[in-house]
Amino acid sequence: MRLRIGVIGSGAIGSYYGAKLVHGRSDVHFLMRGNLSEVRHAGIYVRGSGENFRVPNVNAYNSTDEIGPCDLVLIAVKATSNRDLVDLIPPLLHQETMLLTLQNGLGNEEFLAEHFGPERVLGGLCFIALKRISSVQVERFAHGDVVIGEHVRAPQPRAHQVAAEFQRAGIKCEVTDNLARERWRKLVWNIPFNGLSILAGGIDTAAIIRDERLRKLTLELMAEVIGAANKCGYALPSDSWRELMQRSETMGAFKPSTLLDWQAGKPLEVEAIWGEPLRRARAAGSDMPRTDMLHALLTKLEQQRGALHLTGLTGQA
Repeated sequence: MRLRIGVIGSGAIGSYYGAKLVHGRSDVHFLMRGNLSEVRHAGIYVRGSGENFRVPNVNAYNSTDEIGPCDLVLIAVKATSNRDLVDLIPPLLHQETMLLTLQNGLGNEEFLAEHFGPERVLGGLCFIALKRISSVQVERFAHGDVVIGEHVRAPQPRAHQVAAEFQRAGIKCEVTDNLARERWRKLVWNIPFNGLSILAGGIDTAAIIRDERLRKLTLELMAEVIGAANKCGYALPSDSWRELMQRSETMGAFKPSTLLDWQAGKPLEVEAIWGEPLRRARAAGSDMPRTDMLHALLTKLEQQRGALHLTGLTGQA
C-alpha cells in the first residue's frame, strides 16, 4: 500500500528525508510556511557524496488543514517547538495515522503519546550529518542509518511497512525492538558534540577531535552516557563510543545542529538532549556530573541570551 506522507518541519532533516522519499516516488506533502514560495518555485536540491538531485515539483502547503489526513506524519521540528504540534497535527489524522518523530533527545514520543495516543507513535533516529544550505538546498556530509521503532511496545507490521517506504527511496533503514535503547545510543554522540561545540566557542566536530583535552572530555562524556543508559536498563556495550568516534572522524569540519541553532539565535534543545537524560539517570541512581555541567552551562547561556534580547542589547548570538 502506498502511504500518504505528511512532513512537519522544513529544516535539514525534514527537507532531506522528505525529498529522498519524493525522489523515490513516495506521495509526500510538506508543511513549509516560511519557505513556501521559494520551494514551490525552485523545488528542493539535495547534494552530497554519491547523490546530487533536485525534486522540482514539491507538494508544499501553508497549513496542515490544506494537507489533510495522511497515513504517516514525519515530525522533524525541534523539540523546543513541540507545543505547536498540538494544533498542527490534528488535521493530518485519520483513524490509522502513524506519527513518526525524527527529533533528537528524550521525551518526544511521550509528548506525542500524551496528546494523540500511544498507539499512533513511532520514533526514528537519524544517524546522519546534514546542513541546510538555503531554503531550497540541503547538503549531506556523512551517510547514516535511520532506525525506527514503536513507542513502548514491540515492532508491529506497520513499522516494517514504514521502513520499506524509506528503503525504496534509497534510505538505509532498519527496525529496532528497543527504541529507548537506540535513543540513548544516539545521545552518546549528541550530548558531548552538541554541547562542546557551543561551549568551546562555536567550533566544529573536527576541531573538538583535534584538541587533546576536548577529545578526552568527549570520551569521558560518552562513557558517562553509556553508563547511564545501562543503569536505566538499556544495555549498551562499554565500547559503543568507538564506532561513533570513527564516524565523526570522517565528517570533516561538521557543525552540529545545536551549534547552528545557537549561531542563528534559535532556542536550544537543552531539556531534550541534556535535561531529560539527566533526570532519568538520576531516577535510576546514576550520576552524570559532566553532563550536569553541560546542562547547567547551556541553560545559563540560554537565560543570558534571552535577557539580552529582552533588553534589546543584541540582535545576534
